[in-house]
Amino acid sequence: MQAWSRAARAAGKRVGFVPTMGCLHDGHLSLMREAKRRADVCVVSIYVNPTQFGPKEDFSKYPRDFERDRKLCESAGVDVIFAPTDAEIYPAGAATTWVEETAVAERWEGASRPGHFRGVCTVVAKLFNIVLPDVACFGQKDAQQCAVLKRMVRDLSFPLEFVVCPTVREPDGLAMSSRNVYLSPAERQDALALKQSLDFAARDLPAGRTVDEVSAAMVRLIGSKPSARIDYIAFVDPETLLPVKRYEPGRMLVMMAVFVGKTRLIDNMVL
Repeated sequence: MQAWSRAARAAGKRVGFVPTMGCLHDGHLSLMREAKRRADVCVVSIYVNPTQFGPKEDFSKYPRDFERDRKLCESAGVDVIFAPTDAEIYPAGAATTWVEETAVAERWEGASRPGHFRGVCTVVAKLFNIVLPDVACFGQKDAQQCAVLKRMVRDLSFPLEFVVCPTVREPDGLAMSSRNVYLSPAERQDALALKQSLDFAARDLPAGRTVDEVSAAMVRLIGSKPSARIDYIAFVDPETLLPVKRYEPGRMLVMMAVFVGKTRLIDNMVL
């Protein structure tokens, strides 16, 4: 992989990169198209990284279908799929060297999923060193992951362009996610409350309602769904992810994690 990227760059080509865990959907394909737009060649990694899953999370049942993913990559014009084994990513059998971001990562997802962002930062740093991209594309749906990785890229001086692309949604508004396949039909309907509550915030905060009022209304809306249980709803600065209480256009990110049945979904919106 490194040799291929070095040869491409020596030939004057920009290398675009989209890291994934497979189970690809249109959200991933939009990242591939953006990478192709910004670079001459596109690499997609497919690797379900064990170090970003907690002991009671869904690593063992995370959906895997490489042949389907390969066909989707081909349809998007991807040049290379990098699909390493655990032994190639963690050659000693277990990681003993970690990459951690300790400011943006400590709240919200970091608090709910201890060790998650350490695993994410470590594997993405390794992938950057293997793929050697000029530009890397990530999805806004994982807003905190994007903020953490942007900080890592800056702090560790990775020589690449870090691009955050808009969340891609189903026609009914549900954010595309590989975990949506876990939802039953009834849960799928309940999950629409996430986007509905974000739309409510986008309408009512600019109209003058307070963060506390809007947050309470969002809790009521989501809580009215039989299968939904809120992990958190947060109103934060988009870069630092510190809580904010006053609405400023473009300077407030509303983010949430909600269990719908046994499936944990995340969504967000910059207001």
